[in-house]
Amino acid sequence: MSQQLKPASSAIVIDGDRYLLVRRANPPAKDLFAFPGGRAEPGETPAETALRELEEETGLKARNPRLFATYELPGKSGGGYFLSVFLVDCVDIGDVKALDDALEAGWYSAREVDAIAVPDSVAECIARLEGWRVGATMVEI
Repeated sequence: MSQQLKPASSAIVIDGDRYLLVRRANPPAKDLFAFPGGRAEPGETPAETALRELEEETGLKARNPRLFATYELPGKSGGGYFLSVFLVDCVDIGDVKALDDALEAGWYSAREVDAIAVPDSVAECIARLEGWRVGATMVEI
C-alpha cells in the first residue's frame, strides 16, 4: 500500500438477489451509489471499519467480515484510498435507513445497478458475485 493512500473499507450486504447500496453525499464518490463504507479510524482494522461504517450509514449490524477485494483508488490531486471490500452477514436485515453521510439507501439487483451511477469497484465486485451465482468461472482480481 502506498504511503499516501489512506485506509478505507466497505461492506457488501446481499439479500437474495439484491445488493445494499447507499448514495454518497460527499466526495470522492459524491452522488454515486456504493457499498456502505468509509475511512478507517485510528487503530481500527479494515474489517472493523467495514462493520462500523455499515452501521453508521444504514443502521444495520453485521458480523463475519470476509475480505473480498482490495483497490488502490488514487485521488485526483495525489493521495487517495486503499479500499478493502468485505462480504458480511447481517444480524437482522430490517428497515434500512440512510444515515450519516448517505443520502439514500436501498436494495438493487445487478440489472438495476447497471442503470445507476456506481464506482468501477462496485461494478467489478457485483460482476464477480453474479458470475459466482451462475457458476461461471471467474478470474481472481
